[in-house]
Amino acid sequence: MTENKIKEIMLDIGKNARMASHSVSTLDEKTKNDILFDASENLMKNKKKILDANSIDIEKNKSKLNTALLDRLLLDENRIESICKGLIDISELEDPVGNIISEWSRPNGLKIEKVSVPLGVIGVIYESRPNVAADAAALCLKSGNTLILRGGSESFNSSSTIVKIIKESYKKFGLPIGALQNIPTIDREAVGYLLKMDQYLDVIIPRGGKSLIERVSKESRVHVIKHLDGICHTYIEKSADKKISCDVTVNAKMRRPGICGATETILCDEHIIKSHLPKIIEQLKKVNCEIRGDNLVCELDNSIIKATEEDWETEYLDKIVSVKTIYNGVKEAVEHINKFGSGHTDAIISENKDSVDYFMKNIDSGIVMHNTSTQFADGGEFGMGAEIGISTSKVHARGPVGVGQLTSYKYKVRGNGQIRK
Repeated sequence: MTENKIKEIMLDIGKNARMASHSVSTLDEKTKNDILFDASENLMKNKKKILDANSIDIEKNKSKLNTALLDRLLLDENRIESICKGLIDISELEDPVGNIISEWSRPNGLKIEKVSVPLGVIGVIYESRPNVAADAAALCLKSGNTLILRGGSESFNSSSTIVKIIKESYKKFGLPIGALQNIPTIDREAVGYLLKMDQYLDVIIPRGGKSLIERVSKESRVHVIKHLDGICHTYIEKSADKKISCDVTVNAKMRRPGICGATETILCDEHIIKSHLPKIIEQLKKVNCEIRGDNLVCELDNSIIKATEEDWETEYLDKIVSVKTIYNGVKEAVEHINKFGSGHTDAIISENKDSVDYFMKNIDSGIVMHNTSTQFADGGEFGMGAEIGISTSKVHARGPVGVGQLTSYKYKVRGNGQIRK
């Protein structure tokens, strides 16, 4: 595809999205919910089409991607059913548009309301997870936004099929073509145009690796809600329950090691290295997890590889975990996490209230957890139905980006003839 053709396609997509924005923003709650319900049913009816498209993507990429990344790409019947359920869950959420956030009166009689409104036109750039297409479409419709999707080359067939099926429901209810669009090329030039279309887009949300985020942050003229890499930590404090430590830490790493909420570094207090860590290492080895540790950790097991400084700042997205000894309690753990973490999700395993309070207050991340798995860093698990991503930004949205985070607000001011002197 020529550069001029790509430019022409992208401009049409941007114009269509902006033209559709008002219609979508003013949809009533029942219509939005009916569309989502219909789309869920339509995806279920076309399950075979989606699985066939996904098979093509898997076949093309099985020699290029590691096991964890292939798992992110893979769709099966259970995952498609989960996608469909997610649309229903989103439809059942309270409508986030038109809510009075706050209201007050002024001494001169003016009455002011702060009211939630859609952001407008949202562009989502993502890589290998095709379920993002359905989640993003549902969340944007529910929050009254139009959506431009750009999936990665790995998931192109799966994502395109999902979007096509959802758009059938949109068409059935008379939505304009710009309500939901999928960029029909994997050419990187298309992303370049998308990032510069600030006359049409209001927000860009990138979901992917560090190189994608860096490119978007550097080139975008549109406001970016970043979904940075997930260098997540689980800190086992000296008062931690032994069984909880083992169960939670192994789950946090190994339930699905390829997702952004997977723990990549385990921090363990020196006092409990020999009492708590051996069982965790044993369980991790049983599921073929490679363990990299500092000197004290390496003494526990001959199979542990000596960790380097680079390990503390690496998102493996694989069956690999780094383990570091903490010698000076919760303050040292917090310092390590704030230095090497990505501001995504971090957890403490502890029975000491003071340590927990210090950790929860001082960790500079969007999600901070106590005695539970970092794999719960998910909009669905937070009761949001689904999420477009976990924002590591601090401006506008932070943590899971659900329907509520896809709105802004405006002020409605009512008077009875006041003039300003």
